Amino acid sequence: MSTGSGAASAPAPTPTTDTPPTTDTPPVTGTRPRRTRGSSMFSSLRIRNYRLFFIGQVVSNTGTWMQRIAQDWLVLSLTGSSAAVGITTALQFLPMLLFGLYGGVLVDRLPKRPTLLGTQSAMAVTGLVLAGLTLTGHVQVWHVYLAAFAVGLATVVDNPARQSFVSEMVGPKHLQNAVSLNSANFQSARLVGPAVAGVMITGVGTGWAFLFNGLSFVAPIAGLLLMRTRELHVVERAARGKGQLREGLRYVAGRPDLIWPIVLVGFIGTFGFNFPVWLSAYANGVFHAGAGAYSLFNTLIAVGSLVGALLAARRGTARLRVLIAAAAVFGALEIVAALTPSYWLFALLMAPIGVFGLTVNVTANTAVQMATDPAMRGRVMALFMMVFVGGTPLGAPVVGWVTDTYGPRIGFALGGAVSAAAAVTVGLVLARIGGLRLAVGWHRGHPQVRFVPRDGRAALATAA
Repeated sequence: MSTGSGAASAPAPTPTTDTPPTTDTPPVTGTRPRRTRGSSMFSSLRIRNYRLFFIGQVVSNTGTWMQRIAQDWLVLSLTGSSAAVGITTALQFLPMLLFGLYGGVLVDRLPKRPTLLGTQSAMAVTGLVLAGLTLTGHVQVWHVYLAAFAVGLATVVDNPARQSFVSEMVGPKHLQNAVSLNSANFQSARLVGPAVAGVMITGVGTGWAFLFNGLSFVAPIAGLLLMRTRELHVVERAARGKGQLREGLRYVAGRPDLIWPIVLVGFIGTFGFNFPVWLSAYANGVFHAGAGAYSLFNTLIAVGSLVGALLAARRGTARLRVLIAAAAVFGALEIVAALTPSYWLFALLMAPIGVFGLTVNVTANTAVQMATDPAMRGRVMALFMMVFVGGTPLGAPVVGWVTDTYGPRIGFALGGAVSAAAAVTVGLVLARIGGLRLAVGWHRGHPQVRFVPRDGRAALATAA
């Protein structure tokens, strides 16, 4: 289980406040909302429906990571070809690239909970069929290709449905906390799932990993069935009609607080998140440390991502300036890591890169959801996920060519430079739209760099 409706009504709350704006274009910045009493890192888990959802994800995410590892290993065992493994991955992502926006249209029309019951059941059946074929010795590589494509098709609807269903479970007050906890859940499974899969594949074979994944969907399906529907936040669904895909694209294009965070996430997903390309090249070609180093680098990024998700859960607000700053620091850290000559310093830098990369993802996700009309949320989140998830496989060949041609350091530094440049550019665009200017000064002996209103000296003094 990875990390929601006709015509648009009044705009939803902006990322910086829980009060709906009075114009169609919410302000880029705003006053910091006060932290409510009792707010905590795990506040969303006090909500019964979300707690059931979260527990289901714990089990299902672990199974999903186990299947990913087992799937790649099975294809490699059957064919002896790394290209075949790449085809499997491409088939799983292809439906999102081709049909992701249409999935968002469907999600806006359909009730989220029954929709998720359908998509989760479909993915469970896929895992169980693949387990049966593997355990009986009848599996062929085309079976795995078909299973990967089927999971990809289910994800086209499942991803935006889950993204938008979170707001129905917790409401706007706890949205960032819930999105952050979902990311922490996913990163925890990323640490546990591959390790368990490795033990299971070595001990009893890949078929049992597929079986565990298929059965793991019992947990989220049971959680959905046990939810109290009367406690869900009611969201108006879109009526069936023509032109809803174009309507969604026009809606995003006319909202700078939506389009520019999505553009930023697209650049970072395409050029800044190609870690399999860079880390394998550093482990083998730069530090000559082998597979153990590659595993260590990935583990440290996952640990950093988990920490970043928990920090985002504690923060409680999604501010666009946090998104811009995190994206700029993320790019700068990649440049520093690319140029460092020390193996251990490079390894240690993976943790903060994971922290800031996850901060970008969670903050952008929450900011876009909070600023989107609930009637449009499925389409907007489908576009968000298509840009973010689909960007990496599109950028990987380009980044891989640069890395092979000019070396891992140039490839990694280029990814960081593009990410940092995108952050600065989007930040300046949002500042211009919001009537802000860059202010540089000192406060209590420390430098301050902030965006403030162009015509407000008092605001500058307050910002300093």
